Amino acid sequence: MESMSTEAAKKHLARDRYAALTGVEIVEAGTGYCKARLVIEDKHMNAANVVQGGAIFTLADLAFAVASNSRGPLALAINVNISYLKAATSGTLHAVATEVKEPGRLGAYDVLVTDDGGEIVARFNGMVYRKK
Repeated sequence: MESMSTEAAKKHLARDRYAALTGVEIVEAGTGYCKARLVIEDKHMNAANVVQGGAIFTLADLAFAVASNSRGPLALAINVNISYLKAATSGTLHAVATEVKEPGRLGAYDVLVTDDGGEIVARFNGMVYRKK
């Protein structure tokens, strides 16, 4: 299958109203792959003055969604897990989603969220089910 273009992924993201509300942006997309970013703003901070876990999850989840839906059939998450490894307070967060292996009905994906210095902020993994 031909790789999903970055422009096609951005067009698809325009329909994701929640991701748009948070400020998540697609940087690059291809078959089984997505790189997205989130510029940290005051609205992303929690009471401890670090980026709220839900904002980090949303960034990772969007990259996961684009990568897993890049092959055509609708892919819906059936299981996800995230581990927060470092607090973030400023700059830009980057999420890179990659396919673990070429999927069938089930697909597995890894997403690393890093800060501007390349340090890992969170590790996300997810599994999707592809509808017929």
